[in-house]
Amino acid sequence: MPNSKYAKEHIYMSIIPEEKRITKMNEIEKRKIVEHNDLISSVAKMDKTPLKIFELAVSCIDTDNPPQDNIIYLSKTELFKFFDVSDSNKHSRFKKSIEVMQKQAFFEVKQAKDKGFKYESIVPIPYVSWTDYNDEVEILFNPFIMPYLIDLKNNFTQYALSDIMELNSKYSIILYKWLSMNYNQYEHYSNKGGRRKEQLEEYFNPSIKVVELRKITDTVDDYKLMHQFTEWVLEKPLKEINEHTHFNVTYEKIKKGRSIECIQFYISKKVKQQELNGEYKVREQDPAYLQGKEKRIEQEKILSATAMQSPYTMELITSTLLSPVEMTDITLMANLQQEVYPLYKELEDIVGLQGVRKHLEYVANKKLDYSKPNLVKYLKTAVMRYLDSGDTKQTEKDKTKFIKSKGKVTPVGNKTPEWYEPDYKNETTEEQLIEMEKIKQEHLNKFKS
Repeated sequence: MPNSKYAKEHIYMSIIPEEKRITKMNEIEKRKIVEHNDLISSVAKMDKTPLKIFELAVSCIDTDNPPQDNIIYLSKTELFKFFDVSDSNKHSRFKKSIEVMQKQAFFEVKQAKDKGFKYESIVPIPYVSWTDYNDEVEILFNPFIMPYLIDLKNNFTQYALSDIMELNSKYSIILYKWLSMNYNQYEHYSNKGGRRKEQLEEYFNPSIKVVELRKITDTVDDYKLMHQFTEWVLEKPLKEINEHTHFNVTYEKIKKGRSIECIQFYISKKVKQQELNGEYKVREQDPAYLQGKEKRIEQEKILSATAMQSPYTMELITSTLLSPVEMTDITLMANLQQEVYPLYKELEDIVGLQGVRKHLEYVANKKLDYSKPNLVKYLKTAVMRYLDSGDTKQTEKDKTKFIKSKGKVTPVGNKTPEWYEPDYKNETTEEQLIEMEKIKQEHLNKFKS
């Protein structure tokens, strides 16, 4: 019986493949990645490049005829094409990525068992070999990862390699795989049955607790502030996913008390013109899909109506950042309510409403013409930068208190904040206020009808 050291050397170093089949990227649009759902739901302790190398290597596995030695071969030239690199440092960068992958990268896999869960920590690719004079890259998979890649009779997910190729964030890849896992189950059980309508709805519009999302994205100790987490783990990744994959995804934050407990996603597939009379047409008639679509529309209406009642809407109009005409744009108002107004509330809790007004005045003065088509992004970026700058931070001792004195609100404390302006005057005319109220009522009547 060989000792463990000898066994590892035998597994990782002594395997001689009978035939070398170097995979080319010529038909990348047709390449698929297949992984067990337990692996997709696991924690990937690795950066973007090692993760993409792993995904690329997995796409080379023929699940009907898996490699007996757990080895696949890639063309170095084609590998660089996949990563879209052509600079003189590409070889050293590849070497560095391999080193990081082998020294730091691993999966934390949680697998359900009869009496609870089994936890595994697996380095997916322990051995990579290449030379300066040869185009061939030899990749050996850890035998402990193989059951999650080839033993796929049930509970597995298939997705396109071309989608992964275009994603440039670790969080984009992880979120895309998780969304694919849920949507694939929706498509599978919609066709074959075996699930209740409520279960299909959960697959089609999946939700995940923030705590769990932090685990699978490996951000338990990162992005402590919710707006930071939202930007880097939700907003930016979903933008990439919507731009580069076959998914369109929106989301909603679900609160429990004052804290955000869950993230609710709404998934749809992009429709290709040539497929309008095929499977996508069938999907468009699916009750679960239509129900999800109706919910998204209704949610947008509710958010827009809430925004109409928000004091921040009037502040934006007063600051000339929002026009009365723009108030009739349901999508715009919904996005302001969802993405911007919570940040204004956070700012108001720190510096008061006058501080918010001072911030909006500054933003209005700095606003450029190119920012007008994307007002939500502009306002959100501005307030997030202000919150992160540290300019709003005050100690408990220095926090300003307000008292009324001779009809004016006067700050009392050790230091008057820079934003304080006792002579601030709302210059909105009476005619403008009447017109805004008229538009507001017309907008609200539309929702009631």
